[in-house]
Amino acid sequence: MNSSFCYSVLLVLFLVSSFEPQPLCGADPTDGFTPVPLTDNNLQLQRPYNVPLQDRYSNKNGVRTLWVYSNDKPFKPDSPTKPRTEIRIAGHDYSSGVWQFEGNAFVPKGTTGVAIAQILGAAEGATTMQLRMYNGDLKYYNSELVASNMYDKWFRVNIIHDVNGGKVTVFIDGVQKYVGKDKGKATNMYFKCGVYTQVGSSNYMESRWKGIKLFKK
Repeated sequence: MNSSFCYSVLLVLFLVSSFEPQPLCGADPTDGFTPVPLTDNNLQLQRPYNVPLQDRYSNKNGVRTLWVYSNDKPFKPDSPTKPRTEIRIAGHDYSSGVWQFEGNAFVPKGTTGVAIAQILGAAEGATTMQLRMYNGDLKYYNSELVASNMYDKWFRVNIIHDVNGGKVTVFIDGVQKYVGKDKGKATNMYFKCGVYTQVGSSNYMESRWKGIKLFKK
């Protein structure tokens, strides 16, 4: 056996022994879903009724920034709801099937006591679910922790609503973080994202969104 052959064998063994296999990626939350086309007409803006849109919303380079103050007016004069600046997914209200919202979110430090995403419509109550930010922690309403330390970074949000199965599932950055029962069927249900004031909110609330998508089965 010549020396060059031995050297080649040793080199191959070294390379094999030093190789560290990469973990396989899990399934994407959108696998098996069909994209629903969205245009700007489907992304309806709601903001305090007495201020111009540009005073509570901007869209620059694909990043939609929404903000509101705790003492702002509601989105229409006769509404008893708290201040909000939100994107309402319009034209695709649903009452059955399996639907999914996707968006990349960013919440700056200091924003707290605010719903940044929600499903409107339910048999019991006004909403099927809300994702709220409290001091950097993302929660299901004000109870179960979904993800922690979420300030000042982009994160991907996927919310799946299985209406017939009565189930809501939340993924953060592709990892399942919450599964729970919904609150029953309603005639019209739809997704929203932005900032919607809750009890114990900061004076100023802001969230940024990009890559908003809708899927269904």
